[in-house]
Parts: sequence; C-alpha cells; structure tokens
Amino acid sequence: MNKIEHVGIAVKSLKTAIAQYEKLMGVSSYKQEHVASEQVNTAFFKVGVNKIELLEGTGPDSAITKYLEKRGEGIHHIAMDVDDIYAQMRRLQEEGFVLLSQTPKRGADNKLICFVHPKDTHGVLIELCQELKERDNDK
Repeated sequence: MNKIEHVGIAVKSLKTAIAQYEKLMGVSSYKQEHVASEQVNTAFFKVGVNKIELLEGTGPDSAITKYLEKRGEGIHHIAMDVDDIYAQMRRLQEEGFVLLSQTPKRGADNKLICFVHPKDTHGVLIELCQELKERDNDK
C-alpha cells in the first residue's frame, strides 16, 4: 500500500455538503460523479495531496443510504492507494482478512476498488483503490 488515497464521508445531501465543504476548505469540488454500481453520487475535494470524497446514496439499497440510517453522517471509509489491487486482495485474503467482493469493481475517480470488512480492521472500512490505466478503461 502506497498512501492514504482519500477519506470518504457519508452525507445525507451532497448539494448541502458540497457547499459546506467548499466554505470549510476554501476550494471547489474538482469532480462530481454518479457511480451506478455502488448507487452513490460523489464529490471530491483536494487540498495539497490530500483528498476527501463526499458520498450520497441514490436509493434505499445503497450501502451509503443504509450506513446513514444506521450511523448517521460521518467518516465512512479510508481509501488506500495500491499499485496492484489483485495482488493486494490475494495478500490480504492470505492474511485472513475478509473482502466485501471477490473481484474489484469500477469506482469513482477512475479507480478499481475493493473493500476490506471493518470487522477485521477494528471497525474501520478500508477501501483499496488502484488508478485505472488507459488499457483498463477499454475492459
């Protein structure tokens, strides 16, 4: 694992949260995106090398909607940048970690993603993310 890629924050209203974070951070969201596979709308902020992702569920079956119902707004996950998500997934499984999917999915911000179950990480949802290369986008 290379670095913390971003911190994901679950919010009830992306529009309201974007306005608040723009005032807080003094910068505009650099990217907003709908991720159909995860049933979320996202907005990204960057200050220096640090990124924050705001996440709003788009339906009742969205993991973010369910998270908000159970826990309310707040930090949802910490994303770790990796060079080879497949190798990291194998390594973590060999170490006994439970992954929430057996293969990576397309996520926001041009990434392949996979989540590690929070029961194995002291209650923190960890996301592995790998930047998609040009050839990966053709898949």
